[in-house]
Amino acid sequence: MAMPLTLWVSKNDCQGGCVVCPYPPTIDTVEQLEEILSRPLPSLVEFVRSLPGDILVIGAGGKVGPSLTRMAKRAVEAAGVRKRVVAVDKADLSALESYGIETIQCDLLDPQAVERLPRCENVYYLVGRKFGSDGQEHLTWAINVMVAHNVARVFTGSRIAAFSTGCVYPVVPLTTAGCTEAMPPDPVGEYAMSCLGRERMFDYFSHAAGERVVQCRLNYAIELRYGVLVDIATRVWDGEPVDVTTGFANGIWQGDACNQILQAIGLASSPQTVLNITGPEIFSVREAAEWFGQAFGKPAIIQGQENGRGYLNNARRANALFGNPSVPLGRMMEWIAHWIRRGGERLGKPTHFETQNGKY
Repeated sequence: MAMPLTLWVSKNDCQGGCVVCPYPPTIDTVEQLEEILSRPLPSLVEFVRSLPGDILVIGAGGKVGPSLTRMAKRAVEAAGVRKRVVAVDKADLSALESYGIETIQCDLLDPQAVERLPRCENVYYLVGRKFGSDGQEHLTWAINVMVAHNVARVFTGSRIAAFSTGCVYPVVPLTTAGCTEAMPPDPVGEYAMSCLGRERMFDYFSHAAGERVVQCRLNYAIELRYGVLVDIATRVWDGEPVDVTTGFANGIWQGDACNQILQAIGLASSPQTVLNITGPEIFSVREAAEWFGQAFGKPAIIQGQENGRGYLNNARRANALFGNPSVPLGRMMEWIAHWIRRGGERLGKPTHFETQNGKY
């Protein structure tokens, strides 16, 4: 079968570290994975060198937060500038302290606790809840909207890069090539509606108080322990069917997403700016499942039939600004296949990429 349409370098020919691919042909340990996920690209180092002010990462304890926070710190060090990098979350952040990152534990649902946070000029907002939203909608709304209000109200003098999701867009046909930033939001289900509510909190203070905001609509971040490609590969490995009703998706290596979002704060404006973040490819779920089946020597069990619709993000603008991702689709697939074959750690947080009814 045909390989995905992307730059492809055979691991038999590439030992890693070359101009074409600056990464190793395989990733074998969590430590190696986390180093690669937090590795700043030269463009980010140059950006940080000229970025005024300190950096505050709110929601640094989630799936993406540790990688982004550590990347920010490494970029500051590589740029040779004096700049605080402060991580905030209710969760334990002690693992970040060994990298010289300041940490603050804070109940972000408490407005008074948020008031006490240091005022940094650059704020990256990563707080969000998705998994388990169905049946716990009240908690999803509280975390996605109330916390955003608490933060946006306090940091009106900061630049803010706020994580959002492509799920605020409607489910669209493949023929659209994905939603651009010009597509009006039309969220499906309470999770997606709460994500639009999160955006609107920052939008309000951007309009009412001059807060500089860029809404980063991410679709989907991928690493080796979770992500849409990991979901597909895991089902093939476990002999479970892969539902192809939502037959197409896009995604981006989490390290590339962090590199782009850290630089995207330079676009923060009042009124707010919207920026889609994902890879340039739209890939076939069926083709990916069949590729993993060949890699594992197992049959890919296909369930359903493509309906030609999905949550598809068009990140042409971001890729024009920052360049295409450094890790192409084919490299991610090879890394994931190797990781799963060797029994690598999984986070157990499926993306539910096949879902089109907004229930998570």
